[in-house]
Amino acid sequence: MTLSLAVPTPLEYFASLVQSDTDFPLLEAAVSLAQDEYADLDVQEVLGEVDQLLARLKRRIAADATPLQKLRAVNQFFYRDLSFAGNVNHYYDPDNSYVSVILRTRRAIPISLAVLWLELAQGLGLAARGVGFPGHFMLKVNLPNGQVVIDPLDGQSLSREDLAERLDPYRRRSGLMDEFEVPLGLYLQVSPPRDIISRMLRNLKEIHTTQEDWLRLIAAQDRLIVLLPQAWAEYRDRGLAHAEAGHVGHALEDLDTYLANASDCVDRQAISQRVAEMRRAIS
Repeated sequence: MTLSLAVPTPLEYFASLVQSDTDFPLLEAAVSLAQDEYADLDVQEVLGEVDQLLARLKRRIAADATPLQKLRAVNQFFYRDLSFAGNVNHYYDPDNSYVSVILRTRRAIPISLAVLWLELAQGLGLAARGVGFPGHFMLKVNLPNGQVVIDPLDGQSLSREDLAERLDPYRRRSGLMDEFEVPLGLYLQVSPPRDIISRMLRNLKEIHTTQEDWLRLIAAQDRLIVLLPQAWAEYRDRGLAHAEAGHVGHALEDLDTYLANASDCVDRQAISQRVAEMRRAIS
């Protein structure tokens, strides 16, 4: 009797990684995002490359190194020796979200650099986490003498004044000034791995939407819905992408799901009208 083991699709593999928040494999989930674009990607090979980088870094560090010394060693290795940096010339290139490409180009956006940096820092035992700061993902490291907030683009440590200055435009746009001002610390909450992956996917979603690349947008939305199955607005957005791509059946299914579950949605009338128009067109 011959046993046939079906190879999981990229989406099924992703679903297996993100089904639980316990031991969520942040790096592996991040690496797997590139499978939609690079079908022959070997995720385990990419993880092995990062393991080799960590092994190189560990050989440089004394057994009795303090947390501060480890932090300095990570930054020296990552930003100076390996030359990781922001991709300022091609900031909206989807490749900036694909770890396998970033390992080759050494260029990316803050959140993707942060995922790699975190793998190295946590591999040294540092209490390092990601921070979903508005508009620019950050890193936070707890040291014996206090907390350090770091810009993942260049490893720069940011003071409270630096952070407040970066936050000011967001506060003004959101009307959160004066009596509505929110304490800075609330913007520095740790982002769980699920939130980090969703932010990476929403970056891709924004790029594909701007480029009207409906098939790539649908692929990103598929992952978002697997990751956040009760984020009803993602069903709406995937449904609208399916409609643009001419997939009327899938569009109606997603939009019906949205209307059935998002009871307080402000666009109910517009979406209901769109659904009615599609049903008339196929009747």
